[in-house]
Amino acid sequence: MTTPGEPALRRRLGLFDTVILGLGSMIGAGIFVALAPAAAAAGTGLLVGLAVAGVVATCNAMSSAWLAARYPQSGGTYVYGRERLGPFWGHTAGWSFVVGKTASCAAMALTVGYYAWPQYAHAVAVAAVVALTAVGYAGVQRSALLTRVIVAVVLAVLAVVVTVLLGFGGADASRLTLGGDVTAYGVLQAAGLMFFAFAGYARIATLGEEVTAPEKTIPRAIPIALGITLVVYALVAVAVLAELGAAGLAGSQAPLSDAVRAAGFGALEPVVGVAAAIGALGALLALLLGVSRTTLAMARDRHLPHVLAAVHPRHRTPHRAELAVGAAVAVLAAVVDLGSAIGFSSFGVLLYYAIANASALTLGRRVLPAVGLVGCLTLAATLPLTSVLAGAVVVAVGMISYSAGARRRHGV
Repeated sequence: MTTPGEPALRRRLGLFDTVILGLGSMIGAGIFVALAPAAAAAGTGLLVGLAVAGVVATCNAMSSAWLAARYPQSGGTYVYGRERLGPFWGHTAGWSFVVGKTASCAAMALTVGYYAWPQYAHAVAVAAVVALTAVGYAGVQRSALLTRVIVAVVLAVLAVVVTVLLGFGGADASRLTLGGDVTAYGVLQAAGLMFFAFAGYARIATLGEEVTAPEKTIPRAIPIALGITLVVYALVAVAVLAELGAAGLAGSQAPLSDAVRAAGFGALEPVVGVAAAIGALGALLALLLGVSRTTLAMARDRHLPHVLAAVHPRHRTPHRAELAVGAAVAVLAAVVDLGSAIGFSSFGVLLYYAIANASALTLGRRVLPAVGLVGCLTLAATLPLTSVLAGAVVVAVGMISYSAGARRRHGV
C-alpha cells in the first residue's frame, strides 16, 4: 500500500481504455496458443473444456470485481488476500501471480517469435520484450492507445477467419460431436490450459491506482472484457475445430493458419500470421504492465526488494519494477519452450484466483466465489504433471521465503 512519503500513480484510464487493456491481455493469448494443446488433451471435448474454463473465469471475474471495488489499489489479489485473509495469503497470491504471469509473458513473446520468424523465435521474443518494456516505461496511457489499435486489428482478422471457415470452407458440424475417447480428466486438463487465455482481466484489477473512479469502472470493465472474449473464443474454437477436426487441431503448430489453408484460402495465411504476432504483442504488453504493478505493491510492503517500489517522477510509472520484470521475462523467453510456459503459467494464475475467490467469500458472497475456488483448485491439479510439480515447488519457495522473513522480523 502507499504511504504518505510514496508518490501515487496517476489516474487517467476511463472505462473504454480499461476494457481495452483487459481485452489486449486476453484476445490473442489463447486463440493463437492454447487451442492445440487443449485439443490434444480433450479431443472433441475441447468445447466442453472451453465452457468449463469460461464458467471458472466468470466466477473469478466477479470475485475480482467485488474486491476491486472495495480495494481500488495496484496489486490485485495480492492486496485482496492481504486485507481479507492475512499477509501470508496476500504474499502467496502476489508471488503466484508474479511467477505465473512472468511465464505468461514468456509464452506471448515466444508466440511472436514463432509467427514472425520461426528460425529465430527466441531472439525475436527477447527483442519484443525489450521493446514493450520501453513502451510501458514511457507511460500507461501510450500503452492503452497502442493496445486499442492491436485489439482492433486482431478482432478484424478473427472475424474474417470465422466468416471464411464457417461460410466458405469445409467446416463439418459432425467434427464437433463428442467422441468415445473423451474423458472427464482430459476435459478438465483442456479447461486448465484454456484458462491461460482468460486470465487477462487480472490486468484490470492491478490498475486500481490508474483508473478513474475505480470503485465503479473496474467492476464494470471486468465482465465486459470477459464477455467479449468468451464470445470471440467460442466462435473461433467452433470454426477451427469444425474445419480441422480434433486430430488435425491437436497436431497443428499454427491452428488458424492451417485452418484457412484447409478451407482453400491459403492467401490468408500471412494475414493470420501477422495478426497472431500482433495479438501476442498486445497480450505481452498488457501482461508486462500487470506484473510490474503487482511487483510494485509487493515491494511497497517489503515482500520484494523495496527498491522496486520507486515511481518515476515524470512518467508516474513503477519504472524499476518494469525494468526488473522485463529483464526476467527476457531471460525466460531466451531459454524456455512454449508448452512449458503455458502449463506453468496456468498453475500459478489458477492458484492466484483461488485466493481471490477465498477473499471474496469473506465479503459475504457465497455461490460464485465457492464455485470459483473449487474450480481453480481442480483445474490446477489436473494440468500436465510437470506443470503441477514445477508450479508447486516455486510457490512453496515463495511461502517458505515469506515465513522465514516473518520470523526474522519478529525476532523468532
